[in-house]
Amino acid sequence: MVIEQSIEKGHKPINYLRLSVTDRCNLRCVYCMPEEGIDFLPHSSILTYEEMLRLVKISARSGIRKVRLTGGEPLVRKGFIGFLEKLCEIEELEEITLTTNGVLLKEYAKPLKECGICRLNVSLDTLKAERFLQVTGRDYFDRVWEGILEAEKCGFNPLKINVVAIRGVNDEEILDFARLTVEKPYHVRFIELMPVGKENIWSDERFISIEEILSAIEPLGPLRPILSNSLDGPAKRYILEGGKGEIGLIGAMSHHFCDSCNRLRLTAEGHLRTCLFSDQEIDVKTPLREGKGDDYILGLLTSAAINKTKDRGPIESGPRKCIRHMSSIGG
Repeated sequence: MVIEQSIEKGHKPINYLRLSVTDRCNLRCVYCMPEEGIDFLPHSSILTYEEMLRLVKISARSGIRKVRLTGGEPLVRKGFIGFLEKLCEIEELEEITLTTNGVLLKEYAKPLKECGICRLNVSLDTLKAERFLQVTGRDYFDRVWEGILEAEKCGFNPLKINVVAIRGVNDEEILDFARLTVEKPYHVRFIELMPVGKENIWSDERFISIEEILSAIEPLGPLRPILSNSLDGPAKRYILEGGKGEIGLIGAMSHHFCDSCNRLRLTAEGHLRTCLFSDQEIDVKTPLREGKGDDYILGLLTSAAINKTKDRGPIESGPRKCIRHMSSIGG
């Protein structure tokens, strides 16, 4: 079992798989993809839904209990709901969640809920329509907000909102996002800007640490820490007094969490990654298409888990960059 062997190697149990279903997206966020786009994978290179289902079933044998579906934007892939229906039938899985940019969420919220998706993460970096256009390259703010409200209406609770904090872009909105958790049962998660992609916009001047975010939130009152469960990601969780929701802080740059990381990533073309900041990958698509058996594929998963790094170096040595675009890895 991957869980047992990862523990023997001193890791937190690997029980969480982030699965990218496509590298395509209907936004062009400044920290993710250039306006002109990138060279997307040909459709023949992307895993079929049948291949993804087989890999998830094998992963479940190895101890995976949570799957998060990512992209690109998952909802742009044709036939996605039919795939979800089959994925949600895998009995070993305890949680199936989805990260979306929300552009198509108003249309898909109800079928997503009916399929069995237990939680949504919506990426939204600003509450201002004009700024949304600047950040994403598209004038879709109203569509995204209507999608969030529809998801809430459909019973998604908690509904998570992911905010990448960028100085000079949305730093003045940190308090507004935090205030949302008092008024709404939303879990707002602030994420440090990361140097991902060849043409990334990361710089010391743009970077905002989670300590600075905490300081910005202080005027709203004291934050009470909340304990995480075994399937949670790396966010440090808090609640404001009287709040209906939560605040999460993900310090991927200022607070490495390698020793507590419980996840593997599977890219849309079938490559396993043990860390967002490591460009080392294991090709599982080729042996899959060559007809290798489940035990062989399970061996690749096990190898990835037991060789997962516990430390990516001292923070003082500077940020470690990832060459791939986030959309091609799975956000």
